[in-house]
Amino acid sequence: MLILLPPSEGKADAGTGRRWAPDRLSLPELNPARERVLDALVALSAGPDEEAARAALGLSAGQRGELRRNARLREAATAPAERLYTGVLYEALDLASLPATAQRAARRSILISSGLWGAVRLSDRIPPYRCPIGARLPVVGALSTYWRGELTPTVDGAAGRGPVLDLRSGAYAATWTPRGELAERTVTVRVLHEREVDGMSTRSVVSHFNKATKGRLVRELLVAGARPRTAAELVGTLRELKHTVLEQATAAGRVRQVDLVVTDL
Repeated sequence: MLILLPPSEGKADAGTGRRWAPDRLSLPELNPARERVLDALVALSAGPDEEAARAALGLSAGQRGELRRNARLREAATAPAERLYTGVLYEALDLASLPATAQRAARRSILISSGLWGAVRLSDRIPPYRCPIGARLPVVGALSTYWRGELTPTVDGAAGRGPVLDLRSGAYAATWTPRGELAERTVTVRVLHEREVDGMSTRSVVSHFNKATKGRLVRELLVAGARPRTAAELVGTLRELKHTVLEQATAAGRVRQVDLVVTDL
């Protein structure tokens, strides 16, 4: 099973080890594309037009330190992605507290989307950076469009012949779209919050807190040692883990979409 996760804007303040080395990253076929984005990001961040750089990266005037950090990315210390990303989803996943077998499974099965790196595995060492997928960089252009043209063969290959649990969000989901038979093996999850309002049961789409739910969901799958061979088995595993799962009807050749109904966020 391949699990696709978004990155987090929240990151560790600094790396703790050696400088970034492209030949030590997984998915080495992405290195030329990574280098082009890195060159563009460093040039933008180190350039004379701070206002334009902040606008391109969605930074406020008080976040100009992020530009200085980006400008030094090639010399910066690194940390494994599993310790670099510190947002809500990764706090809920809490990889460090997982049993050793579950940690190994996570490092094999999880791919993290990234505006800068395209995709990385949990063990890949990368420096702290600021490069949202919505950014538009000089020469490279819009990152969501750029990575859409680069990631397809890589992610298709990483998917192998098993199911794909796609928990990416927003523009990150647009950087890779499965087609045909692979789409039928792919499951996406929407989190719905069920609560009672004026005596009536209502369900609403969860925004911010869906990240925590998805982090806990991945954690449960890893702890359970889940190894589904098909999308149907994956959905069945979610139900075996006592989740309320509502499946939407999908046509042949389309991604399988499920709603995960929760009462607690």
